[in-house]
Amino acid sequence: MDITVVKGSIDYLDDCEDALVNSELGKRYFSEKGSARKSLEEGFSKSEIYVAIDNDNNCKGFVWVILNGIFHSFPYIHIIAVKSENRGQGIGKILLKYVEDANSNKYIKLFLVVADFNPDAKRLYEKMGYSAIGDIPNLYRNGITECLMMKSRD
Repeated sequence: MDITVVKGSIDYLDDCEDALVNSELGKRYFSEKGSARKSLEEGFSKSEIYVAIDNDNNCKGFVWVILNGIFHSFPYIHIIAVKSENRGQGIGKILLKYVEDANSNKYIKLFLVVADFNPDAKRLYEKMGYSAIGDIPNLYRNGITECLMMKSRD
């Protein structure tokens, strides 16, 4: 399966919402009905979402990146979500690599946070060259610790 990453549009909203609400991240942070959709609508309106599509233009997952989102200086990878039936196929890695490549000329660092309930994602980020900077307990929800991670090209 060939995957291409393209600038997201509202046409992909349903598929992106499906990917998000059916992920562990979505279950923990977007459990209120409609909250994921509302959040994604904001991301699309700001042109911050990119989608992974196959040859038939089917959305397989997305990445939401906020330029100057960390310390008002560096890109922050806000959310990566892959549709449940497409997990384990390297789509998350493709999305992450896309963000890195698209921003390599302008930024020397990229940041993201990963929750303690998502050790598989943390391992992927470490394999992709991200280093743990530190833990932030209760950042988004009480009882959940987020690990701030950074990738630097200097």
